[in-house]
Amino acid sequence: MLKEFKNFIARGNVMDMAVGIIMGAAFTAIVKSMVDDLIMPVIGVVTSGVDFADKFVALNGQAYETLAAAQAAGAPLITYGVFFNAVINFLIVAFVVFFLVKGVNKLKEAAEKEAAEKEAAAPSAPPADIALLSEIRDLLKK
Repeated sequence: MLKEFKNFIARGNVMDMAVGIIMGAAFTAIVKSMVDDLIMPVIGVVTSGVDFADKFVALNGQAYETLAAAQAAGAPLITYGVFFNAVINFLIVAFVVFFLVKGVNKLKEAAEKEAAEKEAAAPSAPPADIALLSEIRDLLKK
C-alpha cells in the first residue's frame, strides 16, 4: 500500500496539479489585492464614493449603518456588494487567464512552425530497405 501511494505521488500529473494549486492560490491573492486596492476605489470614485463591499440588505427590516454592525447584530443579510466584488474578481481572473492561454498558444504555434520549417528544410533519408536496395544496385553496376 505504501509503495502504491509512493507511485501515485511520484506521478507527473499529481506534481503538476500541486504546482497549479499553489500558483493559483498565490495568483488569487494578487487578483484580490488588485480588485480591492486598485479597481474598486476607482469604481467608487466613478460612482461618487460608493463602496460596494459595504452594500447589503438586512432581511429583518432593521437599518444598520455598516455591514460590520449588521453582522455583529446577527441580522440575516444579503451582501450584494461582496457578490459584486466576487464577480469583478472572476472577470479579472478570466481576462488574465485568457491572455495567458493566448500567449502560450502563440508561443506553441511559433515553435510548431519552426519545427515544421526545419523538417521541411532537412532532406529526409530514404527508408532502410530502399537504402539497402540502392547499395545492391550500385554493387551490381560495378
